[in-house]
Amino acid sequence: MHLFAPLSLRSVTLRNRIAVSPMCQYSAEDGRANDWHLVHLGSRAVGGAGLVVFEATAVEARGRISPADLGLWEDGQVAPLARVVHFIEAQGAAACLQLAHAGRKASVGRPWEGGKPVPEASGGWRPVAPSPAPFADGHPVPEALAPEGIRAIVSAFVAAARRALSAGFRAIEIHSAHGYLLHQFLSPLSNRREDGYGGSFTNRTRLVREVVEAVRAEWPERLPLLVRLSATDWVPGGWDVEDSVDLCRALAGLGVDLVDVSSGGTVPTAQVPMGPGYQAAFAERIRREARIATGAVGMIVAPEQADHVIRSGQADLVLLAREMLRDPYFALRASIALRQEGPWPKQYLRARP
Repeated sequence: MHLFAPLSLRSVTLRNRIAVSPMCQYSAEDGRANDWHLVHLGSRAVGGAGLVVFEATAVEARGRISPADLGLWEDGQVAPLARVVHFIEAQGAAACLQLAHAGRKASVGRPWEGGKPVPEASGGWRPVAPSPAPFADGHPVPEALAPEGIRAIVSAFVAAARRALSAGFRAIEIHSAHGYLLHQFLSPLSNRREDGYGGSFTNRTRLVREVVEAVRAEWPERLPLLVRLSATDWVPGGWDVEDSVDLCRALAGLGVDLVDVSSGGTVPTAQVPMGPGYQAAFAERIRREARIATGAVGMIVAPEQADHVIRSGQADLVLLAREMLRDPYFALRASIALRQEGPWPKQYLRARP
């Protein structure tokens, strides 16, 4: 097994094990994809990636991180996404959509504009969360979701999955990481509920399991379902890797095909020991102990490093974020470095060594 070996997930076979990690572009209007998304994502498919995961796409308007996020809460948002999907699939890559809800981290500005909370008077909205605890100082107190509100969010994930199928996606990923809504329910740092969605491990994982089960029932059996998970909060008393292993055992039984393993994001004060490949060990442990396919992320920047993750059995897939921003053609470059047959577009063959 190596970086350029195909990977089959249900009926979908990826041409290699290089994936474009979902990266918010904060460039949509009314949740709709546009030319920026076509060029940004399309160039990575031309560049040889096997899987292109679209950025966090909100299942309801108040679930956006910023007013400029992608969304799929209404039918008018399907066609602009389908345009991008069609191009990506035509280049031989598989298109995957990350479905998300930001919860208490919603209604903030673009990062390059400061990323501060956007007040309702300026086009923002009041976020929702498991508990009325703000993400950080200066952030609004979110509205604690009532049981009927939780049920509505499960339904919103299902409806968005249905629209994703209409747009032509061949995989979807449920975002349960980085301190967004589903992760907020998982972590005792953000979930202070005393009902059936809080307290015990079983209760705190209930919403993730309900969303996965409901989406899996809607999503065609032939197509893969992924989950992005933060393996640890990096804070004592928070969500940790042992919790992640236990949850992933349950997710495997619910029809999840691959867990995209990241970390952190619940609280802004976490001390994260970043370094090359610093999260790959989490992917390896979950893969080994939960017996589920995993994806590794986090400062994977060199072809040899990415290949090692696959060859050593740490993960089944590598997902690149910032390195893909620096080099959309990472997969083509990696094929040269690793002396593998790469997915060169015929228009670029004159440049292949």
